[in-house]
Amino acid sequence: MGEAAEEQPSLSPEFAAEIDETEGDGSNSFPAVRYDVAPYRTYNFFRQFRTSSSNPNNFLKGVKWSPDGSCFLNCSDDNRLRVFSLPYDDSGSLVNVPDSAPDSDSYLANLVVSEGESVYDYCWYPYMSTTNPDSSVFASSTRDHPIHLWDANSGQLRCTYRAYDAMDEITAAFSIGFNPSGNKIYAGYNKTIRIFDVHRPGRDFGQHSTLVEKRQGQSGIISSIAFSPTDSGMLAAGSYNQTTAIYQEDNMELLYVLHGQEGGVTQVQFSKDGNYLYTGGRKDPYVICWDIRKTVDIVYKLYRSTESTNQRIQFDIEPHGRYLGTGGQDGLVHIYDLQTGEWVSSFQAALDTVNGVSFHPFLPMAATSSGHRRYGGLDDSQENNCLSGDENCVSVWSFYSSGDDTLSNDVVS
Repeated sequence: MGEAAEEQPSLSPEFAAEIDETEGDGSNSFPAVRYDVAPYRTYNFFRQFRTSSSNPNNFLKGVKWSPDGSCFLNCSDDNRLRVFSLPYDDSGSLVNVPDSAPDSDSYLANLVVSEGESVYDYCWYPYMSTTNPDSSVFASSTRDHPIHLWDANSGQLRCTYRAYDAMDEITAAFSIGFNPSGNKIYAGYNKTIRIFDVHRPGRDFGQHSTLVEKRQGQSGIISSIAFSPTDSGMLAAGSYNQTTAIYQEDNMELLYVLHGQEGGVTQVQFSKDGNYLYTGGRKDPYVICWDIRKTVDIVYKLYRSTESTNQRIQFDIEPHGRYLGTGGQDGLVHIYDLQTGEWVSSFQAALDTVNGVSFHPFLPMAATSSGHRRYGGLDDSQENNCLSGDENCVSVWSFYSSGDDTLSNDVVS
């Protein structure tokens, strides 16, 4: 199902050793995960997204685990952000929800935050921890609104970061991201990246034009931002003009621009070792792998069913950095081996478009979100009644480990 690798990516010896250590019998407590075996659904949520009569076909728009793994955040078309915490019992074990109630949610969201307009982007503070209330925050960007910083425990608005245009009117960021240090917010606008100091809310910001002299550089709306997880100080910015640019974080020097996406870039993400960059676009059936040490050629392309949607279809890399999962319009989550670029497996996550995939930061789990805009007849309530629990839903999946005794011979085969 995946396109064959055009060139085998050569991982650094350090990165390969890290994979062997974490997936072997070393001291790392994270088990070797069987991504070649379909996971089982642990929790499912759909009813609480269908409570509004004004938006009966409310669909999801992505999902993201918190950095500490205690909860996940999702966004929906009703302009609400919801936080779901994993349910633990007194002994510290995850609570299993009985399968006897397929028409109900596993449990309710711990927090619901309402925005005034459509949410463009959202992200967690990189050092978020539920044990430290000061760090338990996430940011969101909304149409015609400034960037909001929300308290993930109480839902209170901590502060705002406001950008203004030439008419001194507030302009909204299309993409946002905290830098690895967590002291700045980088926000994407039309041909512009603005930089806010986290500790200085308000209208003070640095501004960098993505177009340089003689209109060279990166044009269009900056739709996605990602930082290298290493200390290289590089950041990637995707644009709706089908390009991805690599900048130096400290001085915003443009290093190079990548061309090759068939649609506007909707997501960029670095590999765990920082040597590779993965980009995906709208109405583009491929996630592209780039070796940022050699940007002339594409390393390989990973297929997904996104040829006819303008939605942001999210992909994610699991904690070891070895596998990538991506959704698509076919309702499947495809798993790819990043060392070879080859397809590993797929599993049915929903009965409609899977637009969000997020791996837990240290547990063998993943969260998915699904849904798309439906254009029905005059009787919207009738269409809503046709939706099942596998449409417009958020699910949490648990993967099997290599030594899991619950794997039967039929499953393994």
